[in-house]
Amino acid sequence: MLNNKMTELLKVEYPIIQAPMAGGVTTSKLVAEVSNSGGLGMIGAGYMTPNQMREQIKEIKQLTSNPFGINLFVPNEFIVTENEIISANQVLNPIRQQLNLHQKDSFEIPNFNDVFETFIEQIKVVIEENVPICSFTFGIPSKEVITELKQSNIILMGTATTVREAVENEKAGMDIVVAQGSEAGGHRGSFIDGDQESLVGLMSLIPQVVDTISIPVIAAGGIMDGRGLLASICLGAKGVQMGTAFLTCIESGAHKVYKEAILDANEDQTVLTRSFSGKWARGIKNKFILEMQNHETLLPDFPVQNTLTQDIRKTSSAQNNQDFMSLWSGQSPRLAKSQTVESLIKNIIAEAKKINSYI
Repeated sequence: MLNNKMTELLKVEYPIIQAPMAGGVTTSKLVAEVSNSGGLGMIGAGYMTPNQMREQIKEIKQLTSNPFGINLFVPNEFIVTENEIISANQVLNPIRQQLNLHQKDSFEIPNFNDVFETFIEQIKVVIEENVPICSFTFGIPSKEVITELKQSNIILMGTATTVREAVENEKAGMDIVVAQGSEAGGHRGSFIDGDQESLVGLMSLIPQVVDTISIPVIAAGGIMDGRGLLASICLGAKGVQMGTAFLTCIESGAHKVYKEAILDANEDQTVLTRSFSGKWARGIKNKFILEMQNHETLLPDFPVQNTLTQDIRKTSSAQNNQDFMSLWSGQSPRLAKSQTVESLIKNIIAEAKKINSYI
């Protein structure tokens, strides 16, 4: 039951993928430990420069000889006006004041071509460094990019929040699709369907995706233990992708205050917000989310809002102040533990096998 098409394709012992959490959580140690413990470690390279990616890939290769993967954000065109940026800064300035930061009136609009060029450079690094697995969030890359990666024998994984998005991933040539339920922490991987339409719960999403496509489906969203792994497999998934469970592990690069916030949180404290980045994401409710609640529909889209709040998030983090940090978390924080990656994976497998023996 725990060895299947997914474990064969990814060349891993267990059908467990550590979610690629961007922003420094996926340290080389975390990624390597997951791979060394029989799962698939993933670099969250969404915000990394091609050079940073190359350095981390080389570092991980020193720490593990097992397969690991990398995740990239597919760039999307965005429209933003100077007025939007000015009004967003007007809302953010009182928060900057609380953190003793400089007030901002305007902001240079990012050039879309730069974002796209960076993505192409990132793809080059993946190929040159022979990373065996590459996953994508926020969309599907172009045919040219997919062809280039496939020619280098790289296994491709897409992300989908609805059946329609899963179908598009399969059509585009993805080898595996991650079905992301609404319980998942961090950013929503939706790219076709609307924000409301893409909030399908994982237990509803898995069987519908499995019945519609023929490539292996990986379940993501609120899974923390052997029960979640087995439930996903019973519904037709070939494995799971877990974020929050790995985020509170000792090897994770998440800020101490961030880990504590998850370990102290209850299931009713996670909410969806676009205040931090301009894209809907699930995190633990804090002062920033509450203060921005009435303005969030008017804020500029990702990646503009993400860049605007960078100084706030960075300073809050440096001050060990969780009030203005983005505390991404799935809906099962009560199940989070502070433990090593090795113990987490061992416990998941032991629990899954124990339950399986009763069935």
